[in-house]
Amino acid sequence: MSAVASNKPSRSASAIVASTVSGYHLLKIDGYSRTKGVPSGDKIKSRAFTLGGHRWHIDYHPNGINSEHADYISLYLSLDDTVTTAVKAQHRFSFADEVKDQAPSLTTAPVKNCASQKGWGTWAFIKRAELEKSNHLKDDSFTIRCDIVVIQDYRTEDFPKTPPTTFVSVAPSDLYQHLGDLLKTEKGADVVFEVGGETFAAHRCVLAARSPVFSAELFGGMKEGNTAGVVRIDDMEAQVFKALLCFAYTDSLQAETKPEEEDVMYQHLLVAADRYNMDRLKSICEEKLCNYIDVGTVATILALAEQHNCEGLKKACLHFLGTPANLRALLDSDGFDHLSRSCPSIMKKLIAMLAFT
Repeated sequence: MSAVASNKPSRSASAIVASTVSGYHLLKIDGYSRTKGVPSGDKIKSRAFTLGGHRWHIDYHPNGINSEHADYISLYLSLDDTVTTAVKAQHRFSFADEVKDQAPSLTTAPVKNCASQKGWGTWAFIKRAELEKSNHLKDDSFTIRCDIVVIQDYRTEDFPKTPPTTFVSVAPSDLYQHLGDLLKTEKGADVVFEVGGETFAAHRCVLAARSPVFSAELFGGMKEGNTAGVVRIDDMEAQVFKALLCFAYTDSLQAETKPEEEDVMYQHLLVAADRYNMDRLKSICEEKLCNYIDVGTVATILALAEQHNCEGLKKACLHFLGTPANLRALLDSDGFDHLSRSCPSIMKKLIAMLAFT
């Protein structure tokens, strides 16, 4: 029997891949109001930084790149060194408090060292009037993040084989929804907590799996609860315990709190998380509270951080107090007296900081 010739064409593929180096530079404008006196068209140059084998700097124009754009803040990225060949790069300017530490989607912009160009950026980053009304401006300062990707060279490689056809689509995990429903419906609940005049039904096994303290209290030698399976918890508000329970079941925060009361809620929830050795919840509360540090709250938050061994939150408070005006405001407030009484250990650091102001 003769072989049957195949009419299926052969296939080959290759790819051209750009080799890149990426990074970002943070430029803090501290004392924004004092930079408004810079004439339109003039710039303030940042310190040089190195990325992708080249030195760069950022030009900050507080009153625009020219008189036509005097109402705007202009930002430009420029090469700080002399190069003989074109430098290919991409960049993007944004407010640092808007960007998470991940690879951004950048605007394609080839960069060359050309004397006729002032740089590569935007003449209309933001209107000064809009900035002054926004939450980006805090304590007369704001921080700009400039993301940069430098294209260094190109290489060729074999194109990967076509992935097999997918016939089955796997849905994302919905375990948290099922456990959340279990908490809401109270189906199979075998323990009741009495907190702040309210009762909450829960499941011993779920809580024991989420917290070593709950495990010891509900199953160990510290086993709590009367014959009716009721555990009374003192020194905690009902809504705080409810948020703690929700997190234990769903691994997410679902606190029902007014926006103006969120910082206080996170403080109480941090204490509860520390009490039950729920480290992830404690870290989330720490991160949240870093955004609420101001002259009015820094004493309370710093005391909380010191008492519950929250090093990151404590560093954030001390960083805030590194500004002389903020430190002086604390010294003149009732919060300083509270801090000196509740956390004498922190006073040495504050006194040392005061000596350098």
